[in-house]
Amino acid sequence: MDSNLVLIFSFWIATFVVWFLLIPSFIKFLIDFKLGKQIRSNATIWKATIFEQLHKKKTWTPTMWGAIILITVFLMVLISMILQAFDLVKYSLFNQKETYLSLFTLLTVWWLGLIDDILNIKWIGKTKWLSARVKMLWLTFFATLWALWFYYKLWWNVVDEAGNFLRTLNNPFGVDLELWIYFIPLFIFIIIATSNSVNVTDGLDGLAGWLLLFCYWIYTYITFDQWMYLLSTLCISIVWALLAFLWFNVKPAKFYMWDVWSLALWANLWIIAMITNTVFILIIVGAIFIFETLSVIIQLTSKKFRNGKKVFLVAPFHHHLEALGWSEENVVFRLWLVGIISSVFWIIFYILQK
Repeated sequence: MDSNLVLIFSFWIATFVVWFLLIPSFIKFLIDFKLGKQIRSNATIWKATIFEQLHKKKTWTPTMWGAIILITVFLMVLISMILQAFDLVKYSLFNQKETYLSLFTLLTVWWLGLIDDILNIKWIGKTKWLSARVKMLWLTFFATLWALWFYYKLWWNVVDEAGNFLRTLNNPFGVDLELWIYFIPLFIFIIIATSNSVNVTDGLDGLAGWLLLFCYWIYTYITFDQWMYLLSTLCISIVWALLAFLWFNVKPAKFYMWDVWSLALWANLWIIAMITNTVFILIIVGAIFIFETLSVIIQLTSKKFRNGKKVFLVAPFHHHLEALGWSEENVVFRLWLVGIISSVFWIIFYILQK
């Protein structure tokens, strides 16, 4: 069997074992320290009364479950480094070319989500969560670091007929976009504009988790297809962590992922899309996440400039469907189907890119 496949499946199994060893203790930790969900009654603009009515029953469900995912992933990285030190594997998961940027993204955005979650759980501050301005500054600072590292250390180099290096962004329409230095602000804009997409979608039991699972399965394949076996191994570790999470997150959820991991998982996907030059594919695969974010933007804009008038009964869109009378199960299952369809379409675009 291919040694790279052995590496990937070994870490898949290892992640499974670690997860189920840690889960009982972590659940007890969440309950003992009362790290449970608080249901907000205030929105960014006006009140969130419909949202509060729909989800008041979920108050105090244990949250911050994403913390255990980060612990598991970095434990896998540490194990791989120990194995490399004893010459049991050729490469560890801590690799400059493939995983540095991804791991650094997970860690820095995880801290942002952790702080935000603690403020909400402990009911600290006026808004009970980090302000949009603070999040924006944090993400802008780190997104700038990521963009500079990527541009000067990792970016794809394509040479034209004159021998000049081109900086191109692939797309499924057969015309590469040459961006040069302008890729840096584009990189920063994408991270900031989409950072809350999974957090926005993470409002129904099992919804965001399964959609993320589809995305990470696809990028496990894409990274493997591009010979980035260490990054592919990292993706498969996250896939299994998500599977273990979803075992307990289907309705009625035993706990929630929340900002502590939803922000980091989505930011990391964009980083991987940049590394593999498949930004347009992630737009297709993550279409629901992006649409959910747009629904919030549309709603806030309408309320601000139309004296409180709304486009949706409640935003994001999945709560609008609930307010229309759809059951939580129907909303989740149908959006899963849309996510699967979006995932199928990526195959066509990926083939067109190759």
